[in-house]
Amino acid sequence: MDGMSEYFGPGYEMVLHSLEDYDQSAIKVINGHYTGRKEGAPITDMALEMLAEIRRSSDAKKNMIYFNHNKNGVPIRSATLPITGENERIIGLLCMNFYMDIPLHSFLDGIFKINGNNKEVSETFSSNPDQLILSSCEAAKAKVMNDPSISTANKNKEIIVELQHKEIFSLKNAVIKVAEYLGISKNTVYLHLRNMQDAEEGQ
Repeated sequence: MDGMSEYFGPGYEMVLHSLEDYDQSAIKVINGHYTGRKEGAPITDMALEMLAEIRRSSDAKKNMIYFNHNKNGVPIRSATLPITGENERIIGLLCMNFYMDIPLHSFLDGIFKINGNNKEVSETFSSNPDQLILSSCEAAKAKVMNDPSISTANKNKEIIVELQHKEIFSLKNAVIKVAEYLGISKNTVYLHLRNMQDAEEGQ
């Protein structure tokens, strides 16, 4: 939940409810200053109403999205998401409230802020593992080829190092596909991987 809060920004209050004890169901509260709620707070009437509606629907995975207002009239966009355990039994609720009166600059700052934990990355969305391996090879090759400090003799090795750092070899058939892409034998790929492992173990 902390990661979700950091991602969504300060306009969201998030409360994780355990249904073991309605009297103190809130086991995690993020941005509780909006309502004054803390861990150990009881479940709300709205959460109970949403829970009842989910149960009546016979769909334990049904998400409830709705608009609401707090006691001061502030508009809120809310979501109640059921959490299921064994046999699809609902064991908890994740309730999220977006306070729509948050100043625009605060909302944007929360989304676009850059700190030590945030960095720009490039993510590849592939329809199958082979496509992911190929696109990763292309990206690694472009990076290595554009680095003048890497000698021609070491280009393939550094491409393999780059791919290993990105855990590409965790994918099935990655060694074979990388070998085909680089025009080398799979034994050569294994050799570079073993050398990397030996170097890491020797540190």
